[in-house]
Amino acid sequence: NNGRPTSKSSPKEKVFHPQSRKAAQLERAHLRKNKLGDAKTKRSRIQVEKSTSTALSPGPRIAHVVITVDRFVFFQHALPSDVESLSLSEVHETIRDIWLHRHDKQLAEEQARRRKGEPRSAKEDKILAQIEMEKEEYRTGLEIPDLTDPLTVEVLRKWDDGDPNYLPLLRLVMVYSGDPDKIALTRRGEMVRNLQKNQKQKLEDKPPTDAMAVD
Repeated sequence: NNGRPTSKSSPKEKVFHPQSRKAAQLERAHLRKNKLGDAKTKRSRIQVEKSTSTALSPGPRIAHVVITVDRFVFFQHALPSDVESLSLSEVHETIRDIWLHRHDKQLAEEQARRRKGEPRSAKEDKILAQIEMEKEEYRTGLEIPDLTDPLTVEVLRKWDDGDPNYLPLLRLVMVYSGDPDKIALTRRGEMVRNLQKNQKQKLEDKPPTDAMAVD
């Protein structure tokens, strides 16, 4: 009060990035994701269909992979360009303040079209249902690339076309809004595992002269 900025009144708020950075991350994620274009989205679906063509019904499986690709691409482009990785609290901030709000503009536009007293449109209901579904998924466990791991971030940044065949290369974790200190590894990731092996091999292959020099 007394004309003082309210943004400094709560220590908890200092953990958050400035609103302008959140807005920039969200806008960057939308713009870059849109740059993938319909052609690449269709190409991804074709690649998914080829990679998941089995005797079993591929429809739900294809839909799941397409949703996963869209989600991971969003997080790829929501990453600040000047960091090697995020802390777990920053991962939650990215989910809570950016990912869960990516439908806000579309929802506001749909609500603006509705006249006073009119029922919600089917499109507005669909957006609201998706938001609630994603909030619940985040509460019980949201699977994303491990943005706390520098190697995973390095691998994720190299993914430039939404190719679903890239998915097995990524290290994945589950994070929970209901238990923000918990992070559970769900897949180690082939490329991350290979990078870790290469780093370990380089250390093992180093000549012992360094150790002798210390003595």
